[in-house]
Amino acid sequence: MNDAVLPGSGSVSTPDDPGRPVLTIRDMHISYYARGQEIKAVRGVNLTVHAGETLALVGESGSGKSSVAFSTMRGLDAAGRLKQGSIHFNDTDILSLGPAELRSVQGSRIAMVYQDPQTALNPAFRIGGQIAEVVSEHTDASGAQARRRVLDLLEEVNLPDPEGVYLRYPHELSGGQQQRVLIAMAFACNPELLIMDEPTTGLDVTTEAHILDLVAKLKESHGSAILYITHNLGVVAQFCHRVAVMYAGEIVEEGPVSRVFSKPAHPYTRSLLTCIPRLDLSKHDRPLSAIKGRLPNLADIPGGCVFAARCNEREDACEANDVPPDPVGDDPNDFVRCLRWRDIPEFEFDRHKRDANAVRATETVDELLEIGDLRCYYRLRRGVMDFVTGSAPKHVHAVDDVDMKLGRGQTLAIVGESGCGKTTLGRTIVGLQSATGGNLVFEGTQLAGMARERGPDLRRRVQIIFQNPDATLNPQKSVGETVRRPLELFGLVPAGEQEKRVADLLRSVNLPPAYAHRFPHELSGGEKQRVAVARAFAAEPELIVCDEPLSALDVSVQAAILNLLVDLQKSSNTAYMFISHDLSVVRYLADQVMVMYMGRVCELGTPEEVFVPPYHPYTEALLSAISIPDPSIEQENVRLEGPVPSPINPAPGCRFASRCPRKVGDICEREEPPLQEFGTNHRLYCHIPRDELEKMRPVIRYAGEEAAVV
Repeated sequence: MNDAVLPGSGSVSTPDDPGRPVLTIRDMHISYYARGQEIKAVRGVNLTVHAGETLALVGESGSGKSSVAFSTMRGLDAAGRLKQGSIHFNDTDILSLGPAELRSVQGSRIAMVYQDPQTALNPAFRIGGQIAEVVSEHTDASGAQARRRVLDLLEEVNLPDPEGVYLRYPHELSGGQQQRVLIAMAFACNPELLIMDEPTTGLDVTTEAHILDLVAKLKESHGSAILYITHNLGVVAQFCHRVAVMYAGEIVEEGPVSRVFSKPAHPYTRSLLTCIPRLDLSKHDRPLSAIKGRLPNLADIPGGCVFAARCNEREDACEANDVPPDPVGDDPNDFVRCLRWRDIPEFEFDRHKRDANAVRATETVDELLEIGDLRCYYRLRRGVMDFVTGSAPKHVHAVDDVDMKLGRGQTLAIVGESGCGKTTLGRTIVGLQSATGGNLVFEGTQLAGMARERGPDLRRRVQIIFQNPDATLNPQKSVGETVRRPLELFGLVPAGEQEKRVADLLRSVNLPPAYAHRFPHELSGGEKQRVAVARAFAAEPELIVCDEPLSALDVSVQAAILNLLVDLQKSSNTAYMFISHDLSVVRYLADQVMVMYMGRVCELGTPEEVFVPPYHPYTEALLSAISIPDPSIEQENVRLEGPVPSPINPAPGCRFASRCPRKVGDICEREEPPLQEFGTNHRLYCHIPRDELEKMRPVIRYAGEEAAVV
């Protein structure tokens, strides 16, 4: 790397001793114009980010977080307009820069990491060329120097085989690897300010932990200031110094993370913290505390406190008077916009600590689904050289020898990193793809491979809810038509009664019957997912595969959907196969948890068993990567290193051996791990001796306590 051709970086600061202000936003007002209306998306926002500091901007979708970020980069779309305010980067007025001056700042001194790397990376160009373009554009590096700089960056973000990655196209990398490329691109010119817009939303917990570790390391070495936009409060608690809470276009609270998470002052902040599923709470304890109502109409903003309509602490004065910022401490950046915050009782996390031996799934239930030695392989397309050399066909072992049972009215959660086979298993059960081998028995009936080969009644009884409702709801069909379709397809309700049944289904997912006349584009993300749930339940199924149905939702909407799923399960006795990488959600919803890695089952048991030792080393790593928004909980960091083995004709032995921090020895690579059973329900596959597994220390515990969170 030739440092002479690259911008320098500032000194690293600590949150207790912040450096100079790098980004200063004052009195920002942003409006969007659509259908003759002015949508006042951001109003009166003030933010300051110092060198070496990470400021989180959190809030529900539609609160204006991304608008603040894009306006800072002068990147608002044609419908958006910065009506008022100032944006200073160091001493430079961003709004006064001409196009050439702005280009010299963007990408070099100010960089941005976007949420979806697939849309941020050009699919037509190789990875190395895209990063080298940034280096060449903003420095006087030669071609060879730019290439060397790119290879150093790829190595710095821990991508294996930098030379190979340099020549690959985006589609040849995993989602986590693509996000690392974006981070490498962002740090290519040692930026003084890094804006990150939901950079880990679609990643599994271990990849997210690695990405956050990486950004923290790069921030320390480069001295960058970071504006971090997210709705993941657990990430904020672990990664950020200060947090600004945004609601309906306004900052309602700001302060140090340590204060905001332990003593939140604004009722909205408190509500967000109580929405989150906790590792000491399950559906058997109580419903989650969802925030009632929805964001106000920003084209017609009510007077007084903007949160008053949804606030349990409101009084008449809240809706009648403007609410100025009120200092919480001595720091001018530690404030709250609430008239009653001093009168509200001190916030406490509602904990439900239980005995670790409380195993709830021992109750007798009717067996609904049984899977035995299930295998799902994908045959790779053979190239010209394969035919020339006569090499044997290659297969991707997506699911390999999986055994499990699911009872009626129970929830089986399947967890693991991306590529472990979770979704393939779910799609095979529904019949969207066929199994290569093994048994798939539903209520004593062997299921045919594809759904079209199954009878109408079997298709009705096994349904699926997908991750992204935008991709599964027909934009040309109204909500009523979408929900009515299963009624017509399976002949469940006479034509004259279908309208009433649709209205009942919409009420069951807490949507007004009038929504039957709306189209998907007129609904929020949470409302679209409710429609998808209503459509699944319209078929009166006995089993629903839920494939990451909450991953793209805000915590408040997520809590409402989780409560809805629990209520519908109780009323209909429907079983769920719940696929997720959010272990906090799994802990709340599941009756059984199955941990998968590279197509194989590592561990299976109740949440009370799986979340405390003894557990599989892979389960241990997953638990250590959870982002927990509670300052009283301690976690040990277990980061997975080493190469991920190829799923193509995998080698014998434990598939986790190449990354296992507790590897026993060569036996892990030579022999399949044996089954070890702990009690009636709990089983795991590992070479580590039983007595050593039983001595394992919990990776998650309350501060000062050795007992695990259960």
